[in-house]
Amino acid sequence: MTLIEITTTILICWAILIIAWERISPYRKGLPFFREGFWVDLVWYTIIQSYVLKIVIFNYIIPVLQAAIHWHGFAFFNSWSIAEQVLFFLVTHDLYIYLFHRLQHSSKLLWRTHEAHHSGKEVDFLAGSRSHVVEIIINQTIEFAPIVIMGAHPEVIPIKALLDAMFGMFIHANVNVKFGKLKYFLNSPELHLWHHANYREVFHANFSTKFSMWDYLFGTAYDPGHKPGDLRENWGLYYDYPKDYFLQHAFSVKRFDENKLLKHKWFKTYYELRPNIIIRLKKLLLRKKGATIVNMMPPDDVPDENLISCNQ
Repeated sequence: MTLIEITTTILICWAILIIAWERISPYRKGLPFFREGFWVDLVWYTIIQSYVLKIVIFNYIIPVLQAAIHWHGFAFFNSWSIAEQVLFFLVTHDLYIYLFHRLQHSSKLLWRTHEAHHSGKEVDFLAGSRSHVVEIIINQTIEFAPIVIMGAHPEVIPIKALLDAMFGMFIHANVNVKFGKLKYFLNSPELHLWHHANYREVFHANFSTKFSMWDYLFGTAYDPGHKPGDLRENWGLYYDYPKDYFLQHAFSVKRFDENKLLKHKWFKTYYELRPNIIIRLKKLLLRKKGATIVNMMPPDDVPDENLISCNQ
């Protein structure tokens, strides 16, 4: 197996484990698997957006930066093992993410690129994928460009990407887990789910992604020892936020009232287009399933031999 195949397999197994964990020991009980926004997060953010931005970042942005800088890192860095290089980029990029994340919560402009991530009222393993296009371009360029420019081992990129995805799923997962004293070093749902709660005291707290030590070192940790609550108003944003992928990005540029726009026929047609398509597909599948069952049933005038033999 290639490294890409190995990391992909590990990620799929990890996702299955997290999903099972959420069903067995949930942080918030009663959260449905197909919760509100599930398909937007899976199809648009996780699959389509990730695929497109991977091409944009690795095929267009990083090569331009590499050509412009003409620097291939420190000589001693090339002698490091793959594990050492992965650890170096994990720690340095995580510190950057902490600082940039903190800046996003304090800047009105940068908050527009981050609020989508906080818009979900039902946070689970997939919620971490909901991030604005601009936010992803900035963070992943700063994440992977140094790996390429400094001439790290090619294996570092898929390994680093795997660890990012695994941590992203874990810290957003709806799992009830206690880390004990380890929480002062590694991040977990115990701390990060509070960051997604709709409380004033956590808006400027718990910014860490992988290493919670940044929050404790810089005094931004918040751990009251209890859960935020199970009501919808305990989570997400305090203001209304669009549910559509494209409207979420439009909302970051220009504020609007989704309900008022629904009064316009053209907007309502667009807004209901994809849900109507899904409904029609479901009806079509149900009809086909029903037709299959009917075709499998024996005709009324032909005795069912199995039934006869059972009755004898």
